[in-house]
Amino acid sequence: MSKKTNATLRITQIRSSIDYRQRARKTLEALGIKRMHHTVEQPDNPAIRGMIKAIEHLLKVEEVKE
Repeated sequence: MSKKTNATLRITQIRSSIDYRQRARKTLEALGIKRMHHTVEQPDNPAIRGMIKAIEHLLKVEEVKE
């Protein structure tokens, strides 16, 4: 995990949430992802990292260099 306070993560949904539990779909929604191949940027913090860990099989995550 990055120690920088202004670090950002670029999160993209790469797999469909169909046939996954409602909890996985709600986590995608909480991250701000609305559809397949939609990309959002979120701050790099423990809460966001925890959401990513829960559904990492549906996502592609990149650290944004600032």
